[in-house]
This record gives sequence, C-alpha cells and structure tokens, in this order.
Amino acid sequence: MTQHYTITRLGHQGDGIADGPVYAPRTLPGEVVSGTLQGQSLTDIRVETPSDQRVKPPCRHYKACGGCQLQHAADGFVADWKIDVVRNALSAQGLEAQMRPIHTSPARSRRRATIAVRRTKKGTLAGFHGRASDTITEIPECHLLHPDLIAAIPVAEALALLGGSRKGVLAVTLTLSEVGLDVAVKGGKPLEGPLELALAQATEHHGLARLSWDDEVIAMRQPPAQRFGPANVTPPPGAFLQATMDGEQALLQAVSEATRGAKRIVDLFAGCGTFSLPLAETAEVHAVEGEAEMTRALDQGWRKAQGLKQVTTEARDLFRRPLMADELKKFDTIVLDPPRAGAEAQVAELVQAQRPVIAYVSCNPVTFARDAKALVNAGYTLEWVQVVDQFRWSSHIELAARFVLNP
Repeated sequence: MTQHYTITRLGHQGDGIADGPVYAPRTLPGEVVSGTLQGQSLTDIRVETPSDQRVKPPCRHYKACGGCQLQHAADGFVADWKIDVVRNALSAQGLEAQMRPIHTSPARSRRRATIAVRRTKKGTLAGFHGRASDTITEIPECHLLHPDLIAAIPVAEALALLGGSRKGVLAVTLTLSEVGLDVAVKGGKPLEGPLELALAQATEHHGLARLSWDDEVIAMRQPPAQRFGPANVTPPPGAFLQATMDGEQALLQAVSEATRGAKRIVDLFAGCGTFSLPLAETAEVHAVEGEAEMTRALDQGWRKAQGLKQVTTEARDLFRRPLMADELKKFDTIVLDPPRAGAEAQVAELVQAQRPVIAYVSCNPVTFARDAKALVNAGYTLEWVQVVDQFRWSSHIELAARFVLNP
C-alpha cells in the first residue's frame, strides 16, 4: 500500500529520514514523498511535494548508478549539510569550533576509481554497482571521474577478457600517476604462465605504467609516481591516495597552516607521505605508518628529493602500539590522519604527552568528535575546522582541524 511521508532531515548516509524512522534515498528535508514501505526503507518513491533545493541531476547515469547519493540536491544545500554534520557531531560531544567555509573539489576530478567488470556472453560490462545492488551500470559520461579515467575503462574491460571469470566480478582500480595509468586488479583468475604473459603484453599494448594482479606486480614500464611536495613517491599497488589532487591540496594547505613554525613533527598514520614530505620542506619529520611497504616508498621518495629536511620512517601498528607519551615528547607538533575508526588509543597518549599543537585530519566526523572531546578535556582548544568535500555528491566528509594546548 502506498503511504505518504514528510522528510524531516538527512541521515549520515545522505538518505532522507521521516518519522518512524523511515529512510527514503534521494529525498530532501521538507519534501512529501510516497512509496512502499519495506522494513524501515521506502521503495518506489515518488516526490509529491519537491524541495526548492531539489535540482536536476547533472549526470544521466545518476538514477541507476550507486556512485553518487546527492546529485538531486543543490550544491549550496550539500555544502551546508556537510558542515552541519560535522557541527552536530561536535555538538553531541558538547563541543563547538570555528567552521571555515567548505572546500569542494570540482566535477570530473577524481583521479582514482575502482571499476567493476563482469564478463558476458557478448563481451564485458564495466562501470559502478547500482545502489545496494550487484547490477553494474555503465558510466561513459560520469561526472565524478577525471576524463583520463573514463578513457581508461576499456583497459579494465580488456583485462577482464584476459583474466576474468564468467562467474565473478573483477575489481579494477585505475589510478592516474605522473607517468601514466597505475592498474591494480582483484578477483581475477589465478596467475599461471600463459595468463601472466598475456597480462604483461597487455601492459605494453595499453601503455600502462604498472599492472598488479591480486597484489603481485605483473609488469612496470615506469614507476607510477605520485608527487608529494618536491618528492616523487611510487606507492605500493592499491595504497591509499587522496581521491582528488584538489582535495589533497586543500587538506595539505590546512595542515601546513596548522603546523606553521614547527621544527620537529611526527606524522601519525602517514601513508606514503602525503603530508610528511611537503612538511619536510620546513621541519624535520618522523613518519609512522602501519604498512611497511608504504614507509619504504616514503623513504625512497625522500632520499631522491632535493631540499628536504630529515625524514625518518617507522612501520608500526598505531592501533595496537600507539606512540607513547615519552616518545611523543620528542616532537613539538603532531599530525594525525587516522582511518575511519579514529585514533582513540593514540589520542590517549597524546593527552599524556601535552604537545603544543595537533593537526588532525579525519574522514569520519563522529570518531573525530570523540577524539576531539578527549583532547579538549585534557586542556586543548579546538581552534578551527576546515571541511573538505573531495567526494563530491556523496555522503563522505573529510576535514582538517587545529588543536592548541592551553597555556
């Protein structure tokens, strides 16, 4: 039976929420919608009274594709909503801070994407999965991806024909680098002689910088370098990389401002050196990361760069073995960039160490607010928060913030 609902707010995943709660994807606050209720989710949704913030989605794939959640909302609405998500997460912990204007990456700027590819009777089907679906939607006019990534989708299809199974879906991660395309494949057929040879030939044929198959490097014509400040770094296959160059620069600018004047910095959850290497232009840096391959890549990038101060690296699981307070006291400034789980154990040691400045980069406002509460309780002031939206039209939110120890 069709029922009517009034959407009161958006949830953290970008779905509209009506009293109940009832979740209605791709709706906006104030809208009256109808549909069929299945559990707590509304299906077959019809917007009876649209919001004045509703716009025509710019991408023709939006309705079928699961890559975006918020193309039906005006850009200004999305920006305000993302800032409010952070503000509300802080408020739930009894905190507030100066919220700087959001920085949003432009359309068609995503430099990395994982394409789903399935072999079919006629060839291949490549694109993004539909929302909560195994269905693959082709995305030839995607508004998220850099045009060079769109142009590389045929490479993913060719690899599926060589080493994909008719029963499974190949996950092909395409990453733009300084020298060409870096391709990492998951879910393909087991490597054996003829397949390995065919994949190496495909690397040459398509002019790829590097091809990896289930974490094993098949061929590398040129190291697929990423530039971090004055350093060129070749990350291991599938290593973390900020989604857009624009977003990376916005976060780096915020971190650079937050750490200005520092002489000795420790960069916790340092990855391959996104912040460590640019910061080393003016300060000594100790970079700590759980993945040894990433720290090796960072170290090699530093050794080949010119004009950087000392950078040391340490492979260490900061969830199980956070840097202790006495170790942290060697540094005047902390950079903290944890994954979505936040850095609860590490923050407990920061509380004890009482370092003057902490720059915190987060991809989860809820765990950020939790950690911020612990720091504020320990005598820090949360000076400002810079929200960065490099996952345009999604519910994903990133931010950088500055904490200063009260005198």
